[in-house]
This record gives sequence, C-alpha cells and structure tokens, in this order.
Amino acid sequence: MAAINITASMVAELRAKTDAPMMECKRALTEAEGNLGKAEEILRVKLGNKATKAAARITAEGLVAVDVVNDGRLGAIVEVNCETDFVAKNEEFQALVKNCAALVVGENPADVAALSALPLGGGTVETARAALIGKIGENMSIRRFTRVEAKGRLFSYVHGGARIGVLVDLIGGDGALGKDLAMHIAASKPKALSADGVPAELLETERRIAIEKARADGKAEAMLAKIADGTVQKYLKEVTLLAQVFVKAEDGKQTVGQLLKARGASVAGFVLYVVGEGLEKRANDFAAEVAAQAEAAAKKNDAPERK
Repeated sequence: MAAINITASMVAELRAKTDAPMMECKRALTEAEGNLGKAEEILRVKLGNKATKAAARITAEGLVAVDVVNDGRLGAIVEVNCETDFVAKNEEFQALVKNCAALVVGENPADVAALSALPLGGGTVETARAALIGKIGENMSIRRFTRVEAKGRLFSYVHGGARIGVLVDLIGGDGALGKDLAMHIAASKPKALSADGVPAELLETERRIAIEKARADGKAEAMLAKIADGTVQKYLKEVTLLAQVFVKAEDGKQTVGQLLKARGASVAGFVLYVVGEGLEKRANDFAAEVAAQAEAAAKKNDAPERK
C-alpha cells in the first residue's frame, strides 16, 4: 500500500481542532493514514481532554436569525453562511437572513431548495441571494433551518453577534424561566434534551476512547468496561440539557432538570444553532503556496529575455 502523504495543511487543520503539538498531530495523522477523524481520536487517547478543548472553534462565517410569532406558539431559526465576518456585518446580508426566518415561519418550506424558491422583493430568495453575491463579490448560502410548532411556548435567544441562536419550547413556567433556559442552552451547548436523544455513535466513540486511554494508562483489562461506563455517564451529564448544572444555580449544583421540577415546568424540546458548526473554511497550505510562488519566480527569472 502506498504511503499517505501528510501535508502541512492536514497537520494545521488537526492542530486547529485539537491544540495538540504539531509533531503529535503529524504522528497521529500518519498512524491514522491521513484520516482526520481517526487522528483526532488517537490524540484524545494520548493527550486526554487537551486534544478537544479547541474542537468547538468555528471557522465558517455567517448569521443565525430567529423569528417567533403567535405569542410564542410558532417560530423558526435559520442559518445563512458567508465567507467573511465583514459580510456578516453587512446590513443587506442581515436583512436576507431575517427575511429567510420570517419566510420559514409564514410559508413552512419543506427544505432549503423550497425556501430558495419563495417570493422575495420582486423575485425569489434565490435571485436575492445571487444579486447580493454579485454586489458584494462573496459567496453565501442558506445552510439550514428549523420550524417549530410549540407544545408550550417558545422562547428565543441570540448571542455573539447572531452567531449563536436558540429556540426552546417550555411547557409551564414563565417568561423569566424561558429566557434563562434559552441563555443556558446558548452557553452550555447541550447536544440533546436527555440521554435518550444522544446519538449512539457519539456514546460509542466516548466509550472506545475511554477504553483505549485506560489501557494506555496500564489499567487492568477487567476494569476497562467499568471505567468506560463511568466516562459515558460523565459525558451524558455534560451534553444533555436536563442533566447539566444550571448556569445560574446559586449553589452551583442544581441541574436544569431539578430547576424545572421545582418550577412545575418541562421542556418539550430545543434547537441550538452555532454558525459554521461542523463546517470549516478551506485550509490554506502555506508551505505549498510559498513553494509555488518560489517556483513561479524561478521560472520567470529563467525565461529568456524578449528583445
């Protein structure tokens, strides 16, 4: 089998995701035969949580918009991406994102293609997007949206210059509780309401990493399953809304689930969008760029002079 060429851009991408030392990243990529996801797992086994502290860094730009109507009975959240933060601050781009959220609420499109075909400003959403691209000179795309018909009442929160958006469906409680929950979700970024909603593949990944790390630390084989179970339970407390410690808990211990029980309320569901989550800008291979520039300069110098 041919050796995998580990490029500088691959190392840089893994380092940006993990904060691990450059040589550790290169060794992990070599061991993983160039597979970025596998290399990240290898680093987590070797380096523990240090290898994931930067994993939430988002490189794609854009905005999230939220629209809630009918006294909180109906709402939508939408994400539109662009190439730079400069464009995300453009008023026309911001208006496009807000219009998309309003159209999702009012028209209930089936998907992004259907949303793009809806009427907007004498044309369609797609023609408005294309015109703005032509005017600004930067690509932009409607990435995703969610429309929610509440079982209780919807509360929203937008944070970080509209880079984080939340819709939470609260049954019972009051406006103050709804706002606090939406802010908590934005801050703590749960992946699911409860353990039942966490994808099995995420749990399996945590279990596998815990076992390999414990084995690397010399733990007895008979203890590995128990250690993995403990790791998974700790993970679930960190990523499920009801098990998370409420960010405004006075004692620093009360969970969201306990708070809701004390208030006679419950959460039917929530939606959290973080701009660019799961997306990355194209990584520039600076070493390759420098080499290409040097080669171009050499060719220019070697070219026969025209008379």
